[in-house]
Amino acid sequence: MSFSGWPEEALDFYDGLVADNSKTYWTAHKDIYDGKVLRPMSELIEELAPEFGQTKIFRPYRDVRFSKDKTPYKTHIGAMVGSGYVQLSADGLAAGEGMYVMAPDQLARYREAVASDRSGSALVDAITAVERHDIAVQGRDVLKAAPRGYPADHPRIGLLRYKGIVAWKQWPVEPWLETVATKDRIADFLRATRPLTAWLDANVGRPASGSTAG
Repeated sequence: MSFSGWPEEALDFYDGLVADNSKTYWTAHKDIYDGKVLRPMSELIEELAPEFGQTKIFRPYRDVRFSKDKTPYKTHIGAMVGSGYVQLSADGLAAGEGMYVMAPDQLARYREAVASDRSGSALVDAITAVERHDIAVQGRDVLKAAPRGYPADHPRIGLLRYKGIVAWKQWPVEPWLETVATKDRIADFLRATRPLTAWLDANVGRPASGSTAG
C-alpha cells in the first residue's frame, strides 16, 4: 500500500498511552499500533528513501536502565530517513536534521570550522537559508562559556558553544496529517535543510572508527 497519512486512531493511541503507559494498555491496543501507527510510518519512509537515503524505525520501548522514569513505552514513533528524523505523537508531527550529538573528533572539527572565517561564515549562511523556510536551527547541550582554546569574544561564539546542532520543525495536529500531504511536508523539510547537512558533511563528517558520541 502507498502512504496516505496517519488516521485519527494513531493519535488516539498515543493519547491513551500517555494516560496509561503500561504493558496492559500496549497489549490491548497493539493491533492499532501495528496498523495505524507503524504501518503508515513504514510506508512513508519507504517512499522517501529513494530521494533521501536509508531508513530505520526506532523501537517503541524505552531504555529505563538508568532512568528514574520507568514507564516502558515511548509516547511517539520515530524514524530516520537518511540523516533526517521524523516523529509522530499525540501532539502532531515533527522533523529534525543535523547532528544531535557529536563524537569528540566531530566536535573538534566542528569548532575548527566554525572558528574559521570562511567555513564559519558559510555555516551562518546555511543557517540563514534554512531559517527562511520557517525552520528553527538550534544548538543542543550548549556550553555556558566559550570552549577551551577559543576566545569569549569570537564573532561566532554562540555557535562555538554548541555540542550539537539541529534543524527542527513541529506541526500541530491538522487535517492534512490524515492525507498524503504529510509526505510533502517531510520532503520539503528535508530539502530545505540541505544547506545545513551539506555544511556538516563537508566540515564535520562521520565520527572516527571507535569514537563514541557523548
